[in-house]
Amino acid sequence: MKAIRRFTVRPVLPEPLRPLSDLARNLRWSWHAETRDLFQSVDPEAWSAAGGDPVRILGRVRPARLAELAGDRRFLRRLTAVADDLDDYLTGDRWYQTQADGMPGAVAYFSPEFGITAALPQYSGGLGILAGDHLKAASDLGVPLIGVGLLYRHGYFRQTLSRDGWQQEHYPVLDPNELPLTQLKEPDGAPAQVALALPGGRALYARIWLAQVGRVPLLLLDSDVEENDLGERGVTDRLYGGGSEHRLLQEMLLGIGGVRAVRTYCRLTRHPEPEVFHTNEGHAGFLGLERIAELCAGGLDFDSALEAVRGGTVFTTHTPVPAGIDRFDRELVARHFGADAELPGIEVDRVLRLGMETYPGGEPNLFNMAVMGLRLAQRANGVSLLHGQVSREMFAGLWPGFDAEEVPITSVTNGVHAPTWVAPEVLRLGARQVGTERAEDALSVGGSERWDSVAEIDDQEIWELRRTLREQLVLEVRERLRASWRQRGAGNAELGWIDGVLDPDVLTIGFARRVPSYKRLTLMLRDRDRLLELLLHPDRPIQIVVAGKAHPADDSGKRLVQELVRFADDPRVRHRIVFLPDYGMGMAQKLYPGCDVWLNNPLRPLEACGTSGMKAALNGCLNLSVLDGWWNEWFQPDFGWAIPTADGVGTDPDRRDDIEAAALYDLLEQRITPRFYERGRGGLPDRWIQMVRQTLTLLGPKVLAGRMVREYVERLYVPAARAHRVLTPDAARELAEWKTRVRVAWPGVSVDHVETTATTATAELGTTVGLRVRVGLGELAPDDVEVQAVSGRVDAEDRITDATVVPLKPTGTPDLEGRLLYEGPLALDRTGPYGYTVRILPSHRLLASSAELGLVAVPPEDGVAGAGVLLR
Repeated sequence: MKAIRRFTVRPVLPEPLRPLSDLARNLRWSWHAETRDLFQSVDPEAWSAAGGDPVRILGRVRPARLAELAGDRRFLRRLTAVADDLDDYLTGDRWYQTQADGMPGAVAYFSPEFGITAALPQYSGGLGILAGDHLKAASDLGVPLIGVGLLYRHGYFRQTLSRDGWQQEHYPVLDPNELPLTQLKEPDGAPAQVALALPGGRALYARIWLAQVGRVPLLLLDSDVEENDLGERGVTDRLYGGGSEHRLLQEMLLGIGGVRAVRTYCRLTRHPEPEVFHTNEGHAGFLGLERIAELCAGGLDFDSALEAVRGGTVFTTHTPVPAGIDRFDRELVARHFGADAELPGIEVDRVLRLGMETYPGGEPNLFNMAVMGLRLAQRANGVSLLHGQVSREMFAGLWPGFDAEEVPITSVTNGVHAPTWVAPEVLRLGARQVGTERAEDALSVGGSERWDSVAEIDDQEIWELRRTLREQLVLEVRERLRASWRQRGAGNAELGWIDGVLDPDVLTIGFARRVPSYKRLTLMLRDRDRLLELLLHPDRPIQIVVAGKAHPADDSGKRLVQELVRFADDPRVRHRIVFLPDYGMGMAQKLYPGCDVWLNNPLRPLEACGTSGMKAALNGCLNLSVLDGWWNEWFQPDFGWAIPTADGVGTDPDRRDDIEAAALYDLLEQRITPRFYERGRGGLPDRWIQMVRQTLTLLGPKVLAGRMVREYVERLYVPAARAHRVLTPDAARELAEWKTRVRVAWPGVSVDHVETTATTATAELGTTVGLRVRVGLGELAPDDVEVQAVSGRVDAEDRITDATVVPLKPTGTPDLEGRLLYEGPLALDRTGPYGYTVRILPSHRLLASSAELGLVAVPPEDGVAGAGVLLR
């Protein structure tokens, strides 16, 4: 019989066990082994049945067992120790508290998804896992972050397979009362909530749930509340579900409602108000509009409020392709803003202008969330060096007249939260080497360039650890594979073969990620005969574990999954290659440590970062990847292999896949499998172990989320906080008025004449040449601009590369035509083809970048003598 109503019955813990409730509600347990061990000892069977979720186990454990534990002095001592450790973690000074004055009092971090733990399934893939790792690392470092997201009642989908290998989606209903969450409440006990105005006088209400991620509060907005009509209740139903209007409402709730939730949380808890707002991808971009509306309500005009908001905003883009950005029809956006809907104090046209693609190559009728994010943020970044370069090229239209390398988008390479992803066995080995506290600090706080203590670990210990982890993965795979086949309709009598799937002594390759076409799940199947030879080699076989979800609306991705599954179902190879459905954090934490090689073969440069290989590396797994994302930045032959790419402009896509698949097979046949199976004098694969050692020593410290968050603090949050403080209402007005004046006057700015003291087309290295530039500034003053000489080597088309910029100084007074003379030296510090030009840029003390306005004046191509190539 089916229940007509569902309740959550909470246990009443005996007084001595009350600290268990606090431990369960703080998600630090998801990366703190001692806390998990404590809960497991409460009831090992219930722990396993609850999927390692402390909240669920406390709801399942028998009262008699609780009474028994309340009298168990040994258990109570462990409980006290773990509770005291959490208290020290939450209240003691950490890295952030030891930094100089001027750090932000608080930072609000917005993301559409957060992957904290499998017990809180609010993530779909890399973006959410990255956001979760960001919060955890911020907690470890003591950074005063407030996370903001949505609470999806169905989370992301659960994946199963049909008998013929077709992906099937299931959407289990999540009850917030059964999750590690607490509801934020007003002093009178009423649920705290926010409201958004909808067209036609309707409203969208959302309550605020709190997940405590160590020291970091994560606020999750939930629209499934009684005050909403049925349609509005479903706004937060599924992650990345629904049509355009559904997505727009989700993103308005995340951005606008999220700011209101932060204000409510700070009011109720007296948490410091954020000085910096960080939006993780464009989904939360509307947060800037809400903050502008707040300032306008306080008497500031729109342009001044925009400048004040930009100063304290950081925008991170994660996509390397325009198709990955949310874009909405302008009429849809217009309908949801203005007098009859949300933010009535702001003209709809001002809202639209922030997101419209009003640049060459853009679609003027589309509202682009990433474009709005960039226009509302004074600081922006990609998530690897290569992705920063790709982003500067992709968004260069917003800064016309500037070369892509000068577009003001920097990069902070992603990292991963090592305490979450490092296997306990790896951590214990490190703790034996340097002590538990030092090992934990090295993984969470980081800061060192190398982990030299790894050199002192015995080869035998490393190899035994790798085999142990591989054996654990084999057992995990068999268990999951058996469950998958049962879901596909197989009976136990058909599944005896699963006991022989994978071998703990065979080279194991992992491949797990989302399944968009550019990640090329099936590249390994390109030449099936060669793959069969590799899988079934009599002396040097390989085995492959594959996992991944295709988006529910992506039938092409589902066909790729089916193609892989059907190959893996072949009785000839099913003991050597497996596809595991329902890839998520729980599976990943077993998969990364157990693999010897982590495979990644996207179409370059479409992988923004690709952090799965980082998690594998922290467990001593070697990377085999296309030079894309983070691997392009940190690859060395000491700890992995680079798959050559055929990414020339004219390469046919099928031909490209053929070439790159062949390169993959060659690497496996000629370099990887021989190195894994060859044995030295001691019977160990000495060269393989050395690569594992180098991976941990040199790569380990780089890939940490602690390193990433420290970079965000030092390079983005601190400058943004300073700008926020400087941009008082008066300063914001001054900047806004100055920008308006400069934009109006800019057509009158010109470079009229350039001359040099050089008399020939050649010169010697070390020579200094004098420049004299006559410019017209129209209605602007010299203080409004900077005149620069830009010089460097030139290519065959006379484009300057690796440029050096030197400001020139005004001399004398304007001539009869109002032109000014600027002079300065040009040092010839490089040999070969060399050139220079001059330009005029707007200049103001409150600009974060001279490219900020997208305005530049350069010499006319045919009208200035000596302004081109200087010497060859």
